[in-house]
Amino acid sequence: MEALEKLTLLSSNMGLETAEDVACPKLEQPATTAKEPYLSQAVLPNGKRITLLKTLLTSACERNCFYCPFRAGRDFRRATFKPEELARTFMALHTAGIAQGTFLSSGIVGGGARTQELLLDAAEILRHKLNYRGYLHLKIMPGAQFAQVERSMQLADRVSINLEAPNDHRLRLLAPRKQFMQELIQPLRWIDEIRRTQPAYKGWNGRWPSSVTQFVVGGVGDSDVELLSTTEFLYHQLRLRRAYFSAFHPVPNTPLENLPGTSPLREHRLYQASFLLRDYGFSLEELPLDITGNLPLNADPKLAWAQTHLAENPIELNHAGREDLLRIPGIGPHSANTILHARRQGRLQHLTELHHLGVNTTRIAPFILLNGRRPTHQMAFW
Repeated sequence: MEALEKLTLLSSNMGLETAEDVACPKLEQPATTAKEPYLSQAVLPNGKRITLLKTLLTSACERNCFYCPFRAGRDFRRATFKPEELARTFMALHTAGIAQGTFLSSGIVGGGARTQELLLDAAEILRHKLNYRGYLHLKIMPGAQFAQVERSMQLADRVSINLEAPNDHRLRLLAPRKQFMQELIQPLRWIDEIRRTQPAYKGWNGRWPSSVTQFVVGGVGDSDVELLSTTEFLYHQLRLRRAYFSAFHPVPNTPLENLPGTSPLREHRLYQASFLLRDYGFSLEELPLDITGNLPLNADPKLAWAQTHLAENPIELNHAGREDLLRIPGIGPHSANTILHARRQGRLQHLTELHHLGVNTTRIAPFILLNGRRPTHQMAFW
C-alpha cells in the first residue's frame, strides 16, 4: 500500500482526534480544513497557523470505545505505518513544503505502553535521525508509563491525552475499557509534575510542551456543568493549556449509532465558557447554567452574565481594574490591556476613543460608564 493511500485511510475518520485544529468561532477564529484528509490548517500555541500532517500510526485498535470509528470489531479497511516509514513519509511532505508540522496519534495495539513506545520511536527518528526541528504534537496513550510521558515531553512541542468524558461515570458509558483516573488523569498529573519539578531546559528546544485534552460532548448524557467543572480543575490545578470539545456525531456500526448528534452550537457555547474560565477570571459558579446544568444555547455566556449583573450596575471604565474590564462583553485580554494603557495618557471620555483603540463599542456600551455617565449616543462608524 502506498504511503499517501495509508495516510488517507488513517486520517479519513479522525474527526474525534483533532485536538489541534478545532477552534471556537468569534472568541478564537476557526481554522480551515485542507483538501487532503491528512492535512489540517492548525493554530499553534504561539498563535501561528501552519499546515499539519494529522495521522495515526495505526487505525487498528484493541479498545471498544462506543463512539469511536476505530473501535475493535468495526468493519472497515485499516492501515498501519512502521515508525520509520511514518517519519520518512512526513519528512517527504515537509521537504516538499506540503506540511510544516505533524500531529501523531494511534489506535492501541498490544497495550498503551507498547503503542506509546512506537510513537516515541517515530518521534525519535524524526528528531534525531532525520533532524526535524519543527512542530510536533504527540498523543499520550491511555496506559502510558511515567518514563514514556517524560520522553514524549522531551521530543514534542505539545502533548495531549484525551479524557473524552468529564468523569468516571460518563467514561464507563462512552469507553468502558478506559480507566478515568489511572489511565487518563494520571498522565496529565505527571505532565504537570514534570513541568513543576524538572528544569525547562530538559524539554524540547529548552521548554516543556503545552498540554491539551478533548471531550466528546453529548453522547452519553453529560451536562455542561460536568464538562466545565473538570475543565476548570484541569486549567487551575494541572495547568492545561486548552480543553477541546467535539460535538458527538453517531458513527455507523458502533453501539451509539442510533443516538442523535450534538448541536454544534452547544460545542460553541462550551468553548466560550471554557475561555471565560481560562482567560477571563470567571469561576464555574458564575457561569449562567440552568437548572439542568447546561448553558443557554441562545446566548453568549459572557453576555448572559453581564445582562444579569451589569445592566443595572455598569462598570466605570476609567476606574475599573483589569479583572473588572474582562467582565464586560466586547473586552478581551488584549483590549483590556489597551484600555489600561490608554488611561495612563488621560481619561476616556467618548465611545469614539474606544473605537479608535479597537474596542467593540456596540457590545460594551450597555454595560459601562464614562466619567460616571452611560454613553449617550451610538457612535457613527462611517
